[in-house]
This record gives sequence, C-alpha cells and structure tokens, in this order.
Amino acid sequence: MALSNEEIERYSRQLILKNIGGRGQERLKKGKVLIVGAGGLGSPVAYYLAAAGVGTLGIIDSDRVDLSNLQRQILHSTARVGQPKAASARETLLALNPALSINTYELRLGKDNILDIIRDYDVIVDGVDNFPTRYLLNDACVMTGKTLVEGGVLQWDGLVMTIKPGQGPCYRCIFPDPPPPGSVPSCQEAGVVGPVPGIIGCIQAAEVLKILLETGETLTGRLLIYNALEMRFREIKAERNSKCPVCGDNPRIRELEEYTLVCQTKAAGEDEV
Repeated sequence: MALSNEEIERYSRQLILKNIGGRGQERLKKGKVLIVGAGGLGSPVAYYLAAAGVGTLGIIDSDRVDLSNLQRQILHSTARVGQPKAASARETLLALNPALSINTYELRLGKDNILDIIRDYDVIVDGVDNFPTRYLLNDACVMTGKTLVEGGVLQWDGLVMTIKPGQGPCYRCIFPDPPPPGSVPSCQEAGVVGPVPGIIGCIQAAEVLKILLETGETLTGRLLIYNALEMRFREIKAERNSKCPVCGDNPRIRELEEYTLVCQTKAAGEDEV
C-alpha cells in the first residue's frame, strides 16, 4: 500500500520518526481498528487514529448525540444533537481525513454479534462505561486472540491497560467478575471531568499505534491509573492469574455470557463514557 504524495505530506511529521518511516506509515494504512463507543473515550481515540492514518476504523455505537455529551465527546457538535453517534463520528473523521475507510455499526454488542464484528479487525478499543459490555469484550478478545486496549474513567480518575491474550493478564485476571448491579455508579450518576477521558483516550490511541507498528512497550501486564486532581500517574503491575475464569489454566467460562446492564439511566442505556 504505497503512500501517495498527499499522504507523504499529511504524515510528514510521523515519517521522519525512525520507528515509523515509510514502512511504518504503510503498516498504519493497512491497519484495522475497532472502537467500541463513540463517546468520551472513543472520541479522542478515533480522532487521533484517523489523524495518524490508520486506514480502516470501525465505530460501534447504538446511541444518539445528546446535549449532555458535548462536554467531553469531541466527535460531535451541537448541530448534531439527536443524530446517531456512529454517523456523527464518521462525518467528523472523514472531514479530518477523507482517505480513510470507516465502518459504522449502530447497534449494541451482544454475544450473538460480537464475534462476527471483531473478526475483521487487528485491534479492539474499549470505550464503554458499563461492565456487561466491558466483560463481554474482554472474554470475546481472549477467546479469539484479539488485542484489546482497555480504558475507563469516572469523575477525576482514569485507567488504561492493554490485553494481549497469551502474553499477559486479561481484565478478569484483575477483576474476575462484574460488580453487583448498582454497586458502582456510572458517569451519568457520578459525573466525569471532560479532559480526563481525553487524556485516557489519547493514551489508548498511543497504545494502538505502537501495537500496529510493533514498536515500543505497551501496557501489557501494567495497569496505568491517572488522577487529575493530584495530577499523578501510578502503575500497578499485574500477572496472568492461573485461576482466571476466562484465561486461566482451567477456565470456567468457555462460552460468551451476557450480564444485566448495571447503568440504565436512559431508556436506551448508554455504552459510551
């Protein structure tokens, strides 16, 4: 996939980097990344991957743009309130980089459709704020060997980790089971400061680029935690749990399961932060 003259100019600041160059940029052009959620996390992830020249992006979101989203979900605008988020995201990303291929899915992920959707992508990015979808994504990626870049935010805090099945721990190695319904507030209930998902989403985007380029060190086996009030990052090392219910030596979860939604403040129930 040779680069055009326009692409060489567009990505010139990346092409001069020794660990990207022309071959690396071509790898990005061939890359296929699925972003689950076009909200607070999915917005910066999608925006920076599009800007960097990742050739194919998939955007999953079943919700519509709400005025309350605009404080942090930068893919959308006031004029698009009421429009499907996936379509709004596609319009924004193509305005930034019209050479991209963008697949949109205006649906909610479930055990009956997730495997068919993630099959065609190199990397999956978690931009959701409900535990059922988070655990479903983790399990599906472990079972299919797909790399998953996990992210989460709440109030002034955020976390990121990269899950590479067979090379490190999965989400369940650290958090084996979803919390009981109602025990953890959603962003709709507890709030979130706009820049926090922006920062976490940018870190997720950087992880994706390193994975596609096969360069640098990813957050595999490392849980990165950010607190904006203290302006501190801390890192927790994690190892694969041999008793993990999905990736352990004798997993009890061998088929995909679905869980009751924890946060359903809106009638439709939101997946995005």
